[in-house]
Parts: sequence; C-alpha cells; structure tokens
Amino acid sequence: MANIKSQKKRIKTSAKRAERNKAVRSELKTRVKSATRAAGSDDAAAAAQLAQKRLDKAAAKRIIHKNQAARRKSRMMKSVNAAG
Repeated sequence: MANIKSQKKRIKTSAKRAERNKAVRSELKTRVKSATRAAGSDDAAAAAQLAQKRLDKAAAKRIIHKNQAARRKSRMMKSVNAAG
C-alpha cells in the first residue's frame, strides 16, 4: 500500500474507473452478441443500431480505442448483413 496521500486517492479512483469500464465493456460484448444473434429477424436493425451507438459512445469516452470500435462495428455489420 502506498504511503503518500495522493497516491492512496489515485488507487481508489483507478479502482472505481476500472470497475465502471469493466461494466461498459461487458455491455458492449452483450450488445454485439445480441445484434449478431438477432440477424435475419425483425428486430435486427434496432439491435444493430443500439450496439453501434454503445460502441461509439465507449470510443468517445475512451473506454475502448476508436479503431477497435470501428473494427467491432464492421465485423458485426458484416455478420448481420450476411444473415439478413
């Protein structure tokens, strides 16, 4: 454990941020998976749109890299379009 007060605070804030980012990343995986599974059905477009929105938002907040968001969207849409 750190002895310096500012470092103790840094450890706490880093842990909070990591927990929040972990939840967002988990949601991203779920959204992309549900959009891929919904491919070919009626709600495929809505699921894909929501997944894209979440990916863009995570990239804007720098939870994931913008190129990673673009890559994930590309792969997701490729599978959705192939099934639909």
